[in-house]
This record gives sequence, structure tokens and C-alpha cells, in this order.
Amino acid sequence: MDRIGWLRAAVLGANDGIVSTASLMVGVAAAHSSMQTIVLSGVAGLVAGAMSMAAGEYVSVHSQADTEQADLARERSELQTDPAAELKELENIYIARGVEVSLALQVARQLMQHDALGAHARDELGITQIVSARPVQAALASAGSFAVGAVLPLLVATVVPRDALVFWIACTALLFLACMGAIAAKVGGVSPFASAVRVTFWGALAIAVTAGVGSLFGVAP
Repeated sequence: MDRIGWLRAAVLGANDGIVSTASLMVGVAAAHSSMQTIVLSGVAGLVAGAMSMAAGEYVSVHSQADTEQADLARERSELQTDPAAELKELENIYIARGVEVSLALQVARQLMQHDALGAHARDELGITQIVSARPVQAALASAGSFAVGAVLPLLVATVVPRDALVFWIACTALLFLACMGAIAAKVGGVSPFASAVRVTFWGALAIAVTAGVGSLFGVAP
């Protein structure tokens, strides 16, 4: 489950990189800009987007980590001041999950003796080693996946002529998005076709709107 979660997050980050960078480059190209300006805008979008993703993810996940630590500190204090109430609380959790009353009490006692804080963190707070927040790891993963996605339209721009740049960036970006959508759907066990169509539609809309803005405010060569 941990591997699946990270893979899906990586795919989403790559999708963001493809859509934002391709849209930016198409918008700049539609404004009749030079090839150098178009590529430079793509590079700037890659760097800015990756840094933004890293910063946003770090702050978000760090806030989650702070909340987890505060919850654990409170739970640790409660275990020291009123262990009987904490035992009863754990017992009630297992009863609510369908465990028989006598067995729930035995399980609660054994887990409290083995690792009281770990038992409450897992079963009361929902904090485990797998889902525990890791801000730096999340920031690096988001920035890396975004950068990978953003590189794709930049690579396309280096091998196609200026006159056909908008067409090729738009088409290849949509193809990349469809593939990413299908991969994410495959991992999640849902229909690859529906996911590919959905992500491609929104990507096409973003590119079209950005191209329209660039064309509207651009300067004729």
C-alpha cells in the first residue's frame, strides 16, 4: 500500500509538470515569441513549479507531522496519568470493531503491556510507521516527479521546428497525460480508458485556454 501511494503521488506530480509546462510553452509560443523565449519559459516553469511543489508539500506534510507529534505527546501524558482509562478506551475500540468483550479486554491488556503508546497511536490515532508524515521525502518526491513531467515538453521543443511547435507540444503532452492517466488507473485498479480520457480532457482544456490567452495578448511578429 505504501508503494502504491507513492507511485500514485508521483504520477500526479508528473501530470502537473506536463500540464503546467506544456501550457506555459504553448501560451508563450502562441504569443509569437522566439524559440529561445519559449524554451526559456519552459525551463523557468520547470524550476519554479518544482520548487513550488517541494515547498508546498514540505509545509503541508510538516504540519501533519507536527500534529502527529502533538497527538502522541498528549497520548503519552494520558497514559502516565490515567492508564486505567486508556485501557478502557482501547478495549472499547476493539469492541466497536466487532471483537468480543472478554477478548477485547485481553487484547487491550496485552498490547498495553507490550507497547502502550504504539497501540494507542495505531488504533486510536491512526498513526503507523507506514503513514507517518515524512516532510523531506514528500518534498523531494513532489519536486522530482514534477520535474520529470516538465522535462517531456521541453525535450519535444528541442526537436521540432518553430512553425509546428504548438501542435507538437500540445499533441505529445496529451499523449503523455493519457499514458500517465492509464498508469495511475492501473495502479488503482480502475478503468485505464476512463482515467486517460479524464486527465487528457482537462489537460487539453488547460493548454487551449493558455494558448488563447497567449494569442490574445501576444504581439504579431
